[in-house]
Amino acid sequence: MRFSTFLTAVASLAVGINAYWLEDVTHQGVAPFAGSGYKVFRNVKDYGAKGDGSTDDTAAIAAAMNDGGNRCLQGCASTTTTPAVVYFPSGTYVISKSLMPPYFTQLIGDPTNRPVLKATSNFAGFGLVDGNPYFTENLNWVSVNVFYRQMRNFVIDTTAIAPGTAATGIHWPTSQATSLINIEFNMPTDPSTVHVGLFVESGSGGFMSDLTFNGGATGASLGNQQYTMRNLVFNNCQTGIIQLWNWGWTYINLQFNNVGTGIDISAPGADNTLAVGSAIIMDSTFTNSQIAVKTAYTTSTTPDTAGSVILENVKLSNVPTAVQGGSGSLLAGGSTTITGWGQGHQYVSGANRELSGNITPNTRPASLTGSNGFYSRSKPQYNDLAASNIVSARASGAKGDGTTDDTAALQSAINSATGGKVLFLDYGLYKVTGTLSIPAGTKIIGEGYPIIMASGSFFGDINNPKPMLQVGANSGDAGQVELVDFVVGNSGPAPGAILIEWNLASDVANPSGMWEVHARVGGFSGSNMQVAQCVKNVGSADINSNCIGAYMLMHVTPKASGLYMENTWLWTADHDIEDATNTQITVFSGRGLYIESTVGNFWLVGTACEHNHLYNYQFANTKNIFVSMFQTETPYYMPLPDATKPFPVVSSLNDPDFAASCSGVSGNCAESWGLRIVDSSDFFIYGAGFYSFFNNYDTSCSTVEAGENCQSRIVSLENSSNINIYGLNTIGSLSMLDKDGTSVASWKDNVNVYPANIIMYKSG
Repeated sequence: MRFSTFLTAVASLAVGINAYWLEDVTHQGVAPFAGSGYKVFRNVKDYGAKGDGSTDDTAAIAAAMNDGGNRCLQGCASTTTTPAVVYFPSGTYVISKSLMPPYFTQLIGDPTNRPVLKATSNFAGFGLVDGNPYFTENLNWVSVNVFYRQMRNFVIDTTAIAPGTAATGIHWPTSQATSLINIEFNMPTDPSTVHVGLFVESGSGGFMSDLTFNGGATGASLGNQQYTMRNLVFNNCQTGIIQLWNWGWTYINLQFNNVGTGIDISAPGADNTLAVGSAIIMDSTFTNSQIAVKTAYTTSTTPDTAGSVILENVKLSNVPTAVQGGSGSLLAGGSTTITGWGQGHQYVSGANRELSGNITPNTRPASLTGSNGFYSRSKPQYNDLAASNIVSARASGAKGDGTTDDTAALQSAINSATGGKVLFLDYGLYKVTGTLSIPAGTKIIGEGYPIIMASGSFFGDINNPKPMLQVGANSGDAGQVELVDFVVGNSGPAPGAILIEWNLASDVANPSGMWEVHARVGGFSGSNMQVAQCVKNVGSADINSNCIGAYMLMHVTPKASGLYMENTWLWTADHDIEDATNTQITVFSGRGLYIESTVGNFWLVGTACEHNHLYNYQFANTKNIFVSMFQTETPYYMPLPDATKPFPVVSSLNDPDFAASCSGVSGNCAESWGLRIVDSSDFFIYGAGFYSFFNNYDTSCSTVEAGENCQSRIVSLENSSNINIYGLNTIGSLSMLDKDGTSVASWKDNVNVYPANIIMYKSG
């Protein structure tokens, strides 16, 4: 072959594949409640954006985000009815004002050549991307109700703004089911710079990964209830992270290069208190930096456990001070590895309650570890595939209109996505009336969080539950599956629905994965469980059978193994997302996530499970579990009704029997467990938040002044060993943790900024 012919062939191949398949596939997502002609997918270049590095593209991008005229922005509380995926091909997009993505929006750049959002020198606004604008003195959306949004594959550039002029890359006060992934922030390195890459002041997160911060006064200024952040890099920042406040935070695999201070958790609160609850820093490196961690914790600061911290497997190279306290160095640096160090309250046999110093790090099972600490894998985007390798659910006959029975069409689409192909679940509401079987080798990625909904009599028997998604036909079937970016839920009553049944056994060298796959039971258009059907009934223990939306959200069966779950939120709705005031509703789901794998080997990274009746997380007869910052909430209606009805106790599922276990326990005992571990071993939990805010919709029980008495117990360890917990946070529970029926710790002995906190617990 002549060289010129070869070049022509290569060029033709490149044109055929194009930059990224998402740009090339036919887009036919449907939003059933958005109106005729509504577009889910929007390419900014179709709206006039040039991406040429000189044209001001602000108005064109805003037009793409707001197309339809009915998107949820100023004055709108929230909605799932008007989704949008806004796509940016490669290029440099000049921005002169803040981009304000409406509710339920995904901003996606080409991952093969990330687009640049570059501010003009006279840029005006709070963030090149303002994820929750201040149209008034308050945020546009209540930050703890900002769900279902993501931004990925961008470069954010503020270098054209004068270093001494305030500038922020992204403003992102959001909550569960949100993410920032694969984003680089470029800021001035001049000593006078005041630029901030990422600013978050409130919310209830959350997950972020694969972010790089170059220059700036601060890489990230962060305040939120809880978060997992993974794979963050800070180069030449004056301060890498300023923690404004939190309840609990887990940092995994952070790299700090040539920064002044790596992580500052010393923020003061009101009245001479501390504002930061706790932080866990693991598997991270600090290089050529002055201070790794700055803290203000002492045995006399208030609240008692505020500012608690754990460092595990932290490597220093030319870092003079590892931990800086308010009065000087607490831990010398140099070039060394901190295997384990902490401050706060510990519950470890034979140890003093107050911890300040070296600790023995966890001994990690080989089956859970990768090249740098615990195994992890960033969300696949299938960058190397061409559009011809993508199978569309809608092109396969599924309607996604919220009314058509799509069971057969979806199963056909799943079955056809073989041989390295990926099923593209176009946006829609897919009603199914039977089990969908997902065989080994399947890969599914959603567009804008489509939802698959259990509906009809097949899921109607609370005494004969059936799976909606069945991954692997039989428990222990071998193979690997990848699920990305979609939601499972219900349409109408489904008291016998197990939304996901996981049977697959995957090799720990190549685990299966779920990334941003969420459950949503009730509270949205199409669920038939909104204000009109299931409005809360304060003071009543009556159970409306038409508001029982699921039997169990996810079940991992005994012979299944090897599953990595990242940023997965399993939510039974407490309010109506479509309602103008987010009115509270009463919807029932029997059980949250239940893992009973005898082999184990599971990774739960930044997950949450909320408002389930018997428990949120339960593990039985299992082992080798890694967790980073998982979070729960007890149903708001409890104790009316309490957990003894309407779901019968099923002994084969190891259901908690509250009628028996609550004997002799005072207070509101028969309430949902946040976490229950039974007959299991070898748990490695790096951050946990178990919250009980309400007593039948009244929050007065969850304050320190009231005595944190919403419920009696919230975490139970039963006949289990080698349970290791860093950063246990509880709210509203008299007992923070029970072991074999006896309380181990009381909230009043471990008061933190709002939760109670135990920085280290080891069961032995």
